[in-house]
Amino acid sequence: DGGVQGWWIPKYIADAHPDIKTIPDMLKHPELFPDPEDPSKGAIFNGPQGWGGTVVTSQFYKAFEAEKAGFTLVDTGSAAGLDGSIAKAYERKEGWVGYYWAPTALLGKYEMVRLDYGVENDPAEWKRCNTVADCADPKPNAWPVDTIVTLVAKPFSEKAGPEVMDYLNKRSWSNQTLGGLMAWMTDNQASGEDGAKHFLEENKDIWTKWVTPEAAAKIEAAL
Repeated sequence: DGGVQGWWIPKYIADAHPDIKTIPDMLKHPELFPDPEDPSKGAIFNGPQGWGGTVVTSQFYKAFEAEKAGFTLVDTGSAAGLDGSIAKAYERKEGWVGYYWAPTALLGKYEMVRLDYGVENDPAEWKRCNTVADCADPKPNAWPVDTIVTLVAKPFSEKAGPEVMDYLNKRSWSNQTLGGLMAWMTDNQASGEDGAKHFLEENKDIWTKWVTPEAAAKIEAAL
């Protein structure tokens, strides 16, 4: 899936309102995402100052004319504040919309749906204005997906052999799978070794495709 950033809404809101698929769709419904300080307005929750995603969200707020649509932009102040706003909304089954990213433990615990943008990504516009805090005229844009790869040193690749490199080339999983694992590790205060074992025990349909049948049999026997 890659590293995904953007504006998200709870899945229960998306399920109840299937017409909300994009940011422009969401902006038609401030009543579904009330501002805790002023319920007559909608609220878009932003990250803390210093984050690149916070800058982009502020620029998207202007570009998509969210204020005109009846929304305020909420500064959550910290990562904990942002996480807490999602947890509070989810536990109360209330509306929430704002910035977040995946894969993360939080989105592994609370199922969220990322809004589309209604436009394609324009790299030039992204660089010119969407990522520049003091740019006065941002235009609607789509958040690009960050590529996530496995890197190894050349000497390692030469010594490892074809079976190991074939495994590394095949190894991949969805953000949902990784987020769920991260959430389990957080809830259980698990170590990396604990997390790896849990993944192997719970996701045989995924990892057995990465290795030979002989290797899969040995791994299963060791669990």
